[in-house]
Amino acid sequence: MKIWIDADACPRVVKDIVFRASERLKVPVCLVANTDLSRAHTSLITSVRVKAGFDVADDYIAENAEACDLVITADIPLAARVVEKGGVALDPRGELYTEENVGERLSYRNLMAELRTDGLLIGGPAQLGRTDRNRFASALDRLLTKMVREHRSQ
Repeated sequence: MKIWIDADACPRVVKDIVFRASERLKVPVCLVANTDLSRAHTSLITSVRVKAGFDVADDYIAENAEACDLVITADIPLAARVVEKGGVALDPRGELYTEENVGERLSYRNLMAELRTDGLLIGGPAQLGRTDRNRFASALDRLLTKMVREHRSQ
């Protein structure tokens, strides 16, 4: 079992929450980005730098994550690929992507992108706040506890 982080756009505070959970539960983490990641690596925390390009980090994660892994991403198309593969995806605001909701979220994302392209909508999601961080930390804790228990019982 491993935690993958789509690290290019993942907020630092979310990474720090994941790092603490990783150390507590002894679950390895792999950060994937197309930029250098300034992080002192440990035996549990590694990183992969992929070449620059659209969706290169997403493709790497989608190809390498396994069904027993957790992917942290705000990228809904990546989350859809992970869920389709049988994996688990969680966004940095603590929302779990599931087979039941990922299609709807993908459609909504595409609609919002189209509205932004047409100039009918400006901006993106609100900045990550304290409530979002708390929701993420709680969701991560519940999810990892369950996943680790299931993984170790196999």
